[in-house]
Amino acid sequence: MKQSILLQFLLGIVVCFGVFFCTNAEDPYRFYTWEVTYGIRAPLGVPQQVILINNQFPGPAIEAVTNDNIIVNVINQLDEPFLFTWHGIKQRRTTWQDGVLGTNCPIPPHTNWTYKFQLKDQIGSYMYYPSTLMHRASGGFGAINVNQRSVISIPYPEPDGDVTLVVGDWYINGSKALQERLDSGLDLPLPDGLLINGAINSYSFTGQKGKTYKVRVTNVGISTSINFRIQGHPMTLIEVEGSHSLQEVYESLDIHPGQSVAVLVTLRWSVKDYFIVASTRFTKPILTTTGILRYIGSNTPASLPLPVGPTYHVHWSMKQARTIRLNLTANAARPNPQGSFHYGQINIMRTLVLANAKAQINGKLRYAVNGISYVDPTTPLKLADWFNITGVFCLNNIKDSPSPIPQVLGVSVFGFTLHDFVEIVFQNTESITQSWHLDGSSFYVVGYGGGNWTTGLRRRYNLVDGIPRHTVQVYPLGWTAILVSLDNKGMWNLRSQNWSKRYLGQQVYLRVWNDEKSLFTEADIPANALLCGKALQL
Repeated sequence: MKQSILLQFLLGIVVCFGVFFCTNAEDPYRFYTWEVTYGIRAPLGVPQQVILINNQFPGPAIEAVTNDNIIVNVINQLDEPFLFTWHGIKQRRTTWQDGVLGTNCPIPPHTNWTYKFQLKDQIGSYMYYPSTLMHRASGGFGAINVNQRSVISIPYPEPDGDVTLVVGDWYINGSKALQERLDSGLDLPLPDGLLINGAINSYSFTGQKGKTYKVRVTNVGISTSINFRIQGHPMTLIEVEGSHSLQEVYESLDIHPGQSVAVLVTLRWSVKDYFIVASTRFTKPILTTTGILRYIGSNTPASLPLPVGPTYHVHWSMKQARTIRLNLTANAARPNPQGSFHYGQINIMRTLVLANAKAQINGKLRYAVNGISYVDPTTPLKLADWFNITGVFCLNNIKDSPSPIPQVLGVSVFGFTLHDFVEIVFQNTESITQSWHLDGSSFYVVGYGGGNWTTGLRRRYNLVDGIPRHTVQVYPLGWTAILVSLDNKGMWNLRSQNWSKRYLGQQVYLRVWNDEKSLFTEADIPANALLCGKALQL
């Protein structure tokens, strides 16, 4: 009998190692079919063409649990090639599902393609949106909410409800008109308005007095930072892009393009309506939109004045940003403490100082990083790397720090070895706030400052409880420093979240590689992978 049990156990091990995802066999699968179409909506009161998902604007939220497997069959009914990217989802062991032109061929019009990825060891508030051309300016975005598994505790009382708000700037001119404007050499003007869940001044949420609600807020806009507040209701910050934060209380919060936060709001006041307010930051004039928080049983409308937001001044925002720190005693997606990774004690192996620049190249408006304005090749970088296709990109063709050289068009790829620990400094040369996002990994935000970064400023870094996140702001004529462990093999996009700047070249790729051929570090190319460019000749 003992031999029989031992034999069954050994057979189980053999089967397990023979199947790549066997360790995930018990993790649930969630299946979605999304038809992407054009449709007519009036977000700002004027009918215009928008991008719909299953006839919805914004798109449907993905509600999932840590380690769930997500299967999304995307049917592209647009008249242009199209891709979704999963903003903040780390895509462990594979860039094949990342959904940017450096890793995926776009889905041709009137065809479909199926994404398959796992929410491995992730919790928190994320989003998805189109990564091709300027499609994001017309919609196609939505929330991804990942809740913790039942066996993992959370460092705050279980809320009585969960509210999702996608907030962002909006243009009445759609993506094609905005793209034509950029292609003609003109930058984008100030947006026409702000939306909360796809509408202006019409969103409402109804809650019960005495109850506490988790409110997730994501800035899905393409250009402007926002300030978010709820009339008379302080907000306790609990999560930032997948990391439990120190539970500081805020009257209002700045949220920059591509960023997500979650707060707790307790309905403890008189039974009536209250304004929910979002307004732009660092713009003149300031754009504002409102929603309504309605107590059950309320017969009293919300009353003016609106709650006051911060002024134009940058210092207020930078000071608030420094208060957003990691909760070192909380569990993460697994039961290990969030503070168990002592990032401040790791030797930095390489430093990148990335300076953005506005330039005229061949008579056209472009944006560059360290002298190179990125242009997508017809063959995705990942396909070229996988199949050893030459002539698509060269490693380290971009300098690690800015230098006074003419700006040129090119394909910018930094080469790294798997598990390199890297310091990246974003140097903002413009008088507007920038926002940067890294696919594939979270990073520790260790410092913000004004002026030009120097090595002496490292003494001001937060090397203890910097918040891990995947999107960070860089204030006007200032710098932001991050530390990142590149522990995810693949070809990862580092891009501006100011979408017109990304479209005009403000992005680079990080190739994270080692010479080990193992499914534990990188998955094989999927059987349904689309081929394009030089890969079609294989």
